[in-house]
Amino acid sequence: MDGVETHVFSTDGSFPNSRLPVLIYRAALAADAEAMIRAFAANVWIDGIFPYHHFHSIAHEALGIAAGSVDVLRGGPSGRPVRLDAGDVVVIPAGVAHRNVDQRGTLRVVGAYPGGADYDLCRGLPEAFAAAARAAEAVSPMVTDPVDGGAGRLAHAWASPTVSS
Repeated sequence: MDGVETHVFSTDGSFPNSRLPVLIYRAALAADAEAMIRAFAANVWIDGIFPYHHFHSIAHEALGIAAGSVDVLRGGPSGRPVRLDAGDVVVIPAGVAHRNVDQRGTLRVVGAYPGGADYDLCRGLPEAFAAAARAAEAVSPMVTDPVDGGAGRLAHAWASPTVSS
């Protein structure tokens, strides 16, 4: 897909992950927190990325790197790392594990849950796996693209998910 990287992660028994791909938009927005807040527009927070594996089972998540850079491991302990730099935006489907494994400079992340969705914080506990996987699968892929607005490239990628790197 033009200008967007897509990555799919299968379940590993601890983290549900998703059939929907993680989308990475390189240098998509100005490396400016205020510009990212305006683009994301709903339920926005400014912080970092947790240094432990976690996922959200009831919401997708958009992260914009406003300053610094970060290596994010996606998909759980056996997943793949990706470096995100200022101006990059990543959309993480519900259920996909992610964690900060290294950062450079003063990291500033603008995050949002599309449509102002509520969210939860799951850590991959075995006793919660089945319920979390069902909840993540039930989250609608019909969300506004945080970079393109409207349906955008996100709708295209999530309409017919495929694996690519």
